[in-house]
Amino acid sequence: MSNNKQTFVEKILDAPVGSIVFKKPDLVLTHDNSASIKGTFEKMGGQKVANPDQLLMVLDHNAPPTNAKLATQYQTIRDFASEQSVNKFHDVGDGICHQIMADHAKPGMIIVGSDSHTCTAGAFNALAAGIDRTEAAGIWRRGETWFRVPETIKINLSGKLPEGVYAKDLSLYIIGMIGSAGANYMSIEYHGEGVKTLDISERMTIANLASEMGGKNAVFPPDEVLEAWLGKKVTNGFWADEGASYAREIHINLSELYPLTAAPHHVDNVKAIAEVKGKAIQQALIGTCTNGRIEDLRIAAKILRGKKVPADVQLLIAPASKKIYLQAIKEGLISDFIEAGANVLGASCGPCLGTGQGIPADDYTVISTANRNFKGRMGNKNAEIYLASPAAVALSALNGEITDPRDKPGNEKFPYPKAEGNTIEIQPGDNRHLNGVWNYADADNLNTDQMFAGNLTYNIMSSDPEAIMEHLFAGFDENFAKNVQEGDIIVAGENFGCGSSREHPAVGLAHAGVKAVIVKSVNRIFYRSCINQGLLLIVNKDIVEQYNPGDQIEANLAKGKVTVGDNTFDIPPLPEKLMEVIEKKGLVNWIKAQA
Repeated sequence: MSNNKQTFVEKILDAPVGSIVFKKPDLVLTHDNSASIKGTFEKMGGQKVANPDQLLMVLDHNAPPTNAKLATQYQTIRDFASEQSVNKFHDVGDGICHQIMADHAKPGMIIVGSDSHTCTAGAFNALAAGIDRTEAAGIWRRGETWFRVPETIKINLSGKLPEGVYAKDLSLYIIGMIGSAGANYMSIEYHGEGVKTLDISERMTIANLASEMGGKNAVFPPDEVLEAWLGKKVTNGFWADEGASYAREIHINLSELYPLTAAPHHVDNVKAIAEVKGKAIQQALIGTCTNGRIEDLRIAAKILRGKKVPADVQLLIAPASKKIYLQAIKEGLISDFIEAGANVLGASCGPCLGTGQGIPADDYTVISTANRNFKGRMGNKNAEIYLASPAAVALSALNGEITDPRDKPGNEKFPYPKAEGNTIEIQPGDNRHLNGVWNYADADNLNTDQMFAGNLTYNIMSSDPEAIMEHLFAGFDENFAKNVQEGDIIVAGENFGCGSSREHPAVGLAHAGVKAVIVKSVNRIFYRSCINQGLLLIVNKDIVEQYNPGDQIEANLAKGKVTVGDNTFDIPPLPEKLMEVIEKKGLVNWIKAQA
C-alpha cells in the first residue's frame, strides 16, 4: 500500500521522490559570476532574458573589486542589469547575496542561485538550492530548469540551546555526525518543539550549512517564528504531511549540545572545543553569510567590549549587509570592535574565500565563523582554519588561543570522530596517469578549491575554458593540467566535487576531452555541472573499488556499460532530456538546438 503523504520537497515540486521535473524558479540569484553567466547566456543565443523579475543580482564576492579586470567585470554586470531591466540589483556595499536574499525570499518560493549557499533561504520556508553558472544562464534564456525530487532527512529538535552554545554548534554537530556527504542530494527538514526556540538568524545559519552536509536544501516550517519575523500570517507556505516517508530520521536534544569546532582541513572534522582549547591562533574572522548578522555581532561585541585583542592577533569583522552595518553603528557595536583592536571590513564575502582583504600569513592558525576550512580556502594553503561560533571566535581572539565561550567550560569529547578520508595531496613525483586513467581512487572529499582555486574564480571566467586549463586541479595534482589527454578517464573516491558551486573544473575537464569521471559518490552541484558541460559522470562504488592501477577502462553510455579490466558493470541510463544534454555536449548546445 503506497504512502501518499508528502515531504516538503515532494509537495512544493508536486512529484514523488526520484522524479525529474521542470519548474520556473521564482528567483534566480547570481553575484560576481554574473559576468561569466552573461557570456554563456550569449553563447546560447540569448539577447533578452526570459523574465527579468526572476533575476536577483548582487556584487559581493570581490567587493570592492581588487583589480582593474574585476572592476571592469562589475561595470559589465551593472550595464547588463540596466539593459535587461533587472529591478533586483544590489551594488557593491549592499552586502552578501545570501543576506540580501532575506529581503526577497518568501514562503513557498522556489529559489535557485549560482552559489552553493543559496540553501540559506530555506530559513524562510522556500525551496532554495545551488546551481552552476551554465544552468543560471539557461534559466536567463528559458526561464526554467530541471529538478530531481530528492529523498529527505527529518531532523527532530527538542529542548533549547544552553548558554554559550549556538546555532553554529548545532550545525557542526550534525555535520560531524553524518559527514560532509551524509545528506548528499537530499532535502533536510527541521521539526520538533526545539525549532520554535530558534530565531530567523539562527535558522539562516543552520540552513546555510546544509551545503556542507552535501544537501540540496534545508527548510524550516512556516510557523509563528517566521510569521513574527515577516510581520504577517503565512498563506503560501508548504510543509510536510504528518506520516510522510523519510530516508532517515535524526533526534537531537538541543539542551545536551556544547561548543564545537571544525578542525582543519575539512568541515566534518568536528571536535569539541574542549578537545582543542589552548591552541594558539594568529587570526580571527567574524562575519560571512553564515554568521555576519546583527545577532552575531551583538554576541561578539558583548565579549569584546572594554577589552583589547593582543597585538599578535588579527581580528577581522565583516557585517553581512549594509543594513546590518548601519544597525551595528547605531548600537555602538562598531565602536566596540574598533576600540578592541579589530579591523572592521566592508559588507562583503572577501576573507571567507580569499578574494579580498584578510588573507592569512604562512603558518597562521585562523578561527572563523565561516562555512569552509579547506586547505587554501582563505587564500593561503599554508594556513589552517578552525570554524566556530561568533562567541568562540571573539573570546579566542581576546585570549590568543581557542577558548570555550561558556562561563563554566567543560571537558567533552565529540562522539563521532572523523573517519579517515580527507583528501590526499598528490606529490609532484607521484604519477597517477596509467593507461589513460587518472587514479584518484584513494582521494575522498576532492573539493572545488583544490580543482580550481577560489581566488581565480572571478579573474578567469568559466566561459573561457582555455584559460581554465592551466590551473585545473593545481591545488591537488600539479601533473594533471600538463598531462591530461583527450579520452582520459578519472577514477575518484567519496564526495567528489564538494565545496562551492564553481563550474570551472567541469568546464575544464570537458574541454580537455575527459571521457568520463567515475566516483564512489559526488556532490550534487558538481554532478549537475558535469551534465551541463556534457561530461559523463558515473557514480558507482563497485567500479572504483574493483579498479586496479593499470586497468584499462571503457565507458559506453549508449550501451549502459563500463568495462574495467575483465569486469563489466551496468550503469543506469539518465532521464531522456539529460541524455540529450550529454549527447549535445552540454547545455549551451542543447538550448541552442531548442531555439
